[in-house]
Amino acid sequence: MNTPTVNALAKMIDHSLLHPTMSDAEVKAGCQLAKDYAVATACVKPYHIHLALDIFAGTDVLACAVIGFPHGNSTTGIKVVEAEAAALAGAKEIDMVVNIGKVKSGDWNYVQREISLINQAVLAAGSILKVIFENDYLSENEMIRLCQICSEENVAFVKTSTGYGFVKGEDGRYSYQGATHPHLKLMRKHTADHIQIKAAGGVRTLDDLLAVRELGVTRIGATATQVMLNDAIARGLEGSLPAPRLNGETSNSPSGY
Repeated sequence: MNTPTVNALAKMIDHSLLHPTMSDAEVKAGCQLAKDYAVATACVKPYHIHLALDIFAGTDVLACAVIGFPHGNSTTGIKVVEAEAAALAGAKEIDMVVNIGKVKSGDWNYVQREISLINQAVLAAGSILKVIFENDYLSENEMIRLCQICSEENVAFVKTSTGYGFVKGEDGRYSYQGATHPHLKLMRKHTADHIQIKAAGGVRTLDDLLAVRELGVTRIGATATQVMLNDAIARGLEGSLPAPRLNGETSNSPSGY
């Protein structure tokens, strides 16, 4: 695979602004960073869509909104309404969490109907849908079936994780893996070629980003946007950014990514 430009790497990034404790001021600063680095989108909670759009006016940076986040537990009807409302509010990309309990129950008719209805609503409103699996909770067979369903429903992306899928171990402690290489390979293998793959969780360095790109990933969810792109600039990759900040992170806001 050819060496990407800094600009191309920036357009692989959904800058994540999703931690539940983030203040409006932190989200605003995060959106400004996303604008400065000309990423693909800032991924925000639905009530921050308008804030993001105000900052992104006149640029090609988009607002991405999360639906049923982070556990996918809302009823299908509520998720459809939430997704449609977010798209109509101006979020051009929608990241929706599947109903994880229904996946674990093997109720594939429910899961497929929900994805289908949400995808239809999002497309009708002029946006695209990414479907979040939350791989840490799933078996390989469950991931494969979700890939098949998303291929049948022709969604835009399948996505590994929310960044908040912590699993309780035998010792009582919670751990989280996120986007692992074996899972990304499995998703690429079992998803239709024209459907894109988004890796979220654990992609925190430029080398991480380049490695998942080699696996066929075209989008990542990340909070380490500035670190990765500053490293790309420092390594002399071709291209430039509108207003790169080269003195380290400007925000210490927490995130699951």
